[in-house]
Amino acid sequence: MSLEVNGKAFAQQPRIGQCLRTFLRELGHFGVKKGCDAGDCGACTVLLDGEPVHSCLIPAFRAEGRTVTTIEGLGGDHGTHPMQQAFLDAQGFQCGFCTAGMILTCASLNQAQRTDLGTALKGNICRCTGYRSIEDAILGKSNVEASVEAGAAFGRSLPAPAGPGVVRGTARYTFDTAIDGLLHIKLLRSPHAHARIVAIDKSDALSIPGVHAVLTHEDAPSVLMSTARHEKDWMDPEDTRILDDVVRFIGQKVAAVIAETEAAAEAACRKLKVSYEILPALIDPEQAMTPGAPVVHPDRTIANRVADAKRNLAAETHGEFGDVASALATSAVTYEATFHSHRVQHAALETHGGLAWLDDSGVLNVRTSTQVPFLTRRALSDIFQLPMDKVRVFCERVGGGFGGKQEMFVEDILALAALKTGRPVKLELTREEQFIATSTRHPMRIHVKAGADSDGKLTALQLDVLSNTGAYGNHAGPVMFHALAESIAVYNCPNKRVDGLAVYTNTVPAGAFRGYGLPQALIAVEAAIDELARQLGISPYEMRRRNVVRPGDPMLSPPPSEYHDVLYGSYGLDQCLDLVERAMQADGPQPELSPDWLVGDGIALTMIDTVPPAGHFADATIALNDDGDFDLTVGTAEFGNGTSTVHRQIAATMLATTVERIHLRQSDTAHGGHDTGAYGSAGTFVAGKATHAAAVQLASELKAAAAGAWLCDVQTCALDADSVVSGVRRMPFTELAQLARERGRPFAGSGTSGGTPRSVGFNVQGFRVAVNKATGELRILRSVHAADAGVVANPMQCRGQVEGGVAQALGAALYEEMVIDASGRVTNPKFRDYHLPSFADVPRTEVFFAETSDTIGPLGAKSMSESPYNPVAAALGNAIADATGIRFTAPPFKPDRLFPALLDKFGG
Repeated sequence: MSLEVNGKAFAQQPRIGQCLRTFLRELGHFGVKKGCDAGDCGACTVLLDGEPVHSCLIPAFRAEGRTVTTIEGLGGDHGTHPMQQAFLDAQGFQCGFCTAGMILTCASLNQAQRTDLGTALKGNICRCTGYRSIEDAILGKSNVEASVEAGAAFGRSLPAPAGPGVVRGTARYTFDTAIDGLLHIKLLRSPHAHARIVAIDKSDALSIPGVHAVLTHEDAPSVLMSTARHEKDWMDPEDTRILDDVVRFIGQKVAAVIAETEAAAEAACRKLKVSYEILPALIDPEQAMTPGAPVVHPDRTIANRVADAKRNLAAETHGEFGDVASALATSAVTYEATFHSHRVQHAALETHGGLAWLDDSGVLNVRTSTQVPFLTRRALSDIFQLPMDKVRVFCERVGGGFGGKQEMFVEDILALAALKTGRPVKLELTREEQFIATSTRHPMRIHVKAGADSDGKLTALQLDVLSNTGAYGNHAGPVMFHALAESIAVYNCPNKRVDGLAVYTNTVPAGAFRGYGLPQALIAVEAAIDELARQLGISPYEMRRRNVVRPGDPMLSPPPSEYHDVLYGSYGLDQCLDLVERAMQADGPQPELSPDWLVGDGIALTMIDTVPPAGHFADATIALNDDGDFDLTVGTAEFGNGTSTVHRQIAATMLATTVERIHLRQSDTAHGGHDTGAYGSAGTFVAGKATHAAAVQLASELKAAAAGAWLCDVQTCALDADSVVSGVRRMPFTELAQLARERGRPFAGSGTSGGTPRSVGFNVQGFRVAVNKATGELRILRSVHAADAGVVANPMQCRGQVEGGVAQALGAALYEEMVIDASGRVTNPKFRDYHLPSFADVPRTEVFFAETSDTIGPLGAKSMSESPYNPVAAALGNAIADATGIRFTAPPFKPDRLFPALLDKFGG
C-alpha cells in the first residue's frame, strides 16, 4: 500500500483490520493520540485529503493513494501552522492530550463553520480547559504577555514551557516512544461481582503463537497493599493484591497475558478457562450494613487498617461539639433533608498505562501515566522486595489526571511482567477498562440537619454521610474525612456533629477525584444554608456573611483533629462573596424566554485546606550552567495542572532572570530527591515552596561569590538582570559560571518543603439558570466564579484552571453518570453513552480573583487547580431551587429527573 503522510511517501502494508490511528503511530507519528478508539473524543484526528477524520474509525487501507496530515506535518516546511501559533498565543490547552486533534479540526474550519463552533467542534472533547481558551485561539486572541523583564516573571501570564511541543505534536506522553522487543499485556477480567477462583487452565492460551506467559495470583506476590498512593501508608487500608484468588467486582483483573502482539494477548485471554465459585454480592451500600449481610473482606482486620470488616466498614468517624439535638430543638428555623451524589468517571483522555523494562544494570524502569512517581516507586520496591535504587519510575507529559492517577492500577502488573519475562512490556488500558476497572468518585448519601436563630446565626450543623467505596478501600477514609471537614469548618457554629461510614460493596472501586469528597458534601451543606436563609427572609449572600469563619475564628469540624497546622495564610472569602454578588447583579444580556421558563439565582462557597494533613514533601535543586542558564529539577508531574510553568516563574523571579533561561527536569525518580506528588492542591503550595527555597539558596551563593571576588560586603550585593550587582559593579551569571569552572564545583541550591503549616483557599460560585417547567430543560444564563488564590502566580493559567474546574463539575452536575445495574456491571463504559461536556455544553464563566497575599505560600501564592470544582453542583442546585421552588436532592440535574417534580407542581 502506498500513501503520503506529511508530504512523505510510505509503502508499508497495514495489518488486516488495522485502523489508521495505530498504523500512523507505528510509522512514528505520535501526535495521533488514543482517547477512546470509538470516534467519540477526537484525540486521534488527522486530515485525510484535507478533511478531518477520526483515524481510530478509518481502516488503514482506506488511506491507499491518499494524503494524510498529522499534527507533526500541519505546518509543512514552515514548521508552525497559523492555527498552531494561535493555540500557542491563546494557550488553548492544559494537559494537551486533545490538542493535536483539536488543532487539526480547527485548522480545517471554513468561515461558515466558525459561526457555529458548538457544531463544528462536537467531535473533539477537551477535559481540561472549559473550551474558552480554545475559542480564543480560533478567534485569534492572544492571552500571553509578549515579554517580561528579568526577575518579574511571577504574577504574569506567561506561556507553558511545553507549549511549542504540545501544539506541534512533539511533546511526549506515556506511549510516545518506540522500544525494541516490546511485549504486550492484556488482562482477563472478572465477569462476576464476587467469586472465588477455583482454577485457571492456561494451556490453550499458552498454545497461541506469540504468547510468552500467563500470570495469575499464583505468580504474583501475596503482599496486601492499597492502590491509593499517599505519603503515609496508614491513610489507606491494606485490602488489595496485584492478582487475587477472590474477585470482588465485575472488571477486576484475573490474569495477565503477555505476548508479542496485542492481538495475540487478546486471543489468549479468550482462551483462558476459569472456574469460579460464585459468592453473594453486595451492590447497595445500605444493604451492606444490614445484619447478616455478606462480607466483602472477611479476612481483613484492624491490623490491615480496615475499620470493621464484619460490618463491611472500610472506615468510620463520629464526633460532636456542643449539643446538636438541644440546639435544633430551640432554633428559630431548622432544615433537614437527605441528598445523594452519584458515581462519575475522571475521563482523563490518556487512559492508565505504562511501559516497563530492566536495563543493563538491573534497574526496573517504569514509564507511566501517574501523578505520583515517587510514591509508586516506593510501593513497587516494597511489593517486589527491590532496593529503592533498583526501581525507577518516571513520566514525561501526562494526559490528564484529576486524582485518578494518584493510584497504582497498572504499574504493579507492568513490574511483575517485566521481572517474570525479562523483556520490555506495555500495558495500555482501553476506554472501557478505564470505566470498569480503575476508580470513580465516591457516591455518597448525605443527611443534613441545620438550625439558625432569628438573626440568621447558625445554631447547629449535623452531617451523616454514607460513602460507597466499592470493592476496595483506596482513599475511602481520607475522602470521607475531607467531606466532613472543610464543608462545615468554614461556618461558625457552636454545635456540630458528624457521623461518617465508608462501606464496601461489590462494585467498581471509588478513589481520589478532584475535590476529594467536598463536592458531594457541599450539595447538602450549601442547600441547608440557602433553605435557612429562605425561611428567615435573608439573602443567601447575607446569610453566609453572618456565619462564615473569619481570621481568628477556629476552623473546626468534629471529631477534634490531631493536626493543628491549618492557618489563615490569607483571607479572601469576603471579597469572593462581594465579587460574585456584584457580578450577578450587573447588567448583562437578557435572553428572550417564554412564560414556560422559570429563572433563578444560586450561589455556594467552599473552603479547602491547601495541603493534605500528615506531611506532603517536595525537594528541588537548581544549578547555574556554563552559559548562564539554570537547570531546575523538581519531582512534580505535569498533567495540565500548570506547575511546570509556575516552577519556572518562581525560580526566574528569585534569580532575576527570565523563564526562558530556566530549564526544567521533572517527575523522574532517577533525578534524586523526593516528591509526594501532584495531588491535594500541593503542586504550587508545596513543590513551589521547595523551588523557592532552592532558588533563594542559589541566589545567596551567587551573591557571596561575587562579593568574594570584589572583596566587598555581601549585603551590598543584589541580583539584577542575569547579573550580580554592587554599586556600579556588575558580574554577569556567565562570569560566575566561569568562576564555578575554575573552582571545580557548580553553583547550586537545594530546597525542601514539608507541607506544613497549611493555608486555606476559598471559592464562591454563582449561577443564573432558566428551567422550562413544561419540559425540564435547563439553561445556564450566567456563570460567575470568584477565587482566593493568594497572589496569582499566572493569571491566564489560573483562570484556565477555574474555567476547567467549573466545566468539569458542570458535566457531573448536569449529565455525567456511571450507571451500574443490579448485578454490579457498569452499563455505559464508553464516551458514547457517558455525556462528557463538549464545546456547546459549557457556558462561559466570568472569573474573578480576590486580592490577597498568603503569608505561607511561595511569594504569596496558594493553590487553585482543585478547588474550583467544589461549589459548582451546590450552586447549581441552589439556582434550580430558586427558580422552581423545588429542592432537587440528587444530581445529575437532567431534564428527565427534573420533569416529574415540575409536572407535579405546575401541571402539564
